[in-house]
Amino acid sequence: MPKPTPKAPAIIQLDVTDAKQLRRAVKHLAKSCETIAAAHERVGVPEWRTRQGDYAGLARIIAYQQLSTKAAGTIWGRVETLVGKVTPAAILEADFDALRTCGLSRPKIAHIRSIAEAVTSGSLNLRRVARATDADAQAELVAVKGIGPWTADVYLMFCLGRWDVFPHADIGLSEAYRMITNEKKRHDPKKFLKTGERWRPYRGVAAHMLWAYINAVREEQRGGA
Repeated sequence: MPKPTPKAPAIIQLDVTDAKQLRRAVKHLAKSCETIAAAHERVGVPEWRTRQGDYAGLARIIAYQQLSTKAAGTIWGRVETLVGKVTPAAILEADFDALRTCGLSRPKIAHIRSIAEAVTSGSLNLRRVARATDADAQAELVAVKGIGPWTADVYLMFCLGRWDVFPHADIGLSEAYRMITNEKKRHDPKKFLKTGERWRPYRGVAAHMLWAYINAVREEQRGGA
């Protein structure tokens, strides 16, 4: 007599700000993946990172790219002091050299201004993005000069709470995976995207687990643990 087919686990309609729901999603991943189980054993259930779901949240992601949290926070604080509330109009009206004095690089200023222009013209509608599917939201975001796939994915995760978005080009994520699995080399973005398929429909949750893991390791290496 054939064995009954195992019943697939129910998909959690996840509110990432709900600690109980997030814990259930993490446990689901840990049961099905040794890599996430190892991360879970090390870091538990990380808090989901949240940011403003508006222009300021998007511009902040640009400002923080490729910088330490401390350094980026200092720069962003100066920008807020300079312009007050960060809006498209405020950034477009701000003096370029004054923004440079805050610590923003020329490319980052160009990016946040390009995005401000897109929001002002209506070619980028962040309310529409918030209502769109993950794929449609990503497409609208990356159509704007200055927004790449990584920025789009991070905006969807942090600012809109999308739990199955996976920034597969993120070096920190692929390095965390390499560290846990003891592989010699990091997966390239294309391969890592395929790797992430095993974590559907909670790829964003898996990403948070891997980020938490590598941050914990780095903190320990710095002598903070």
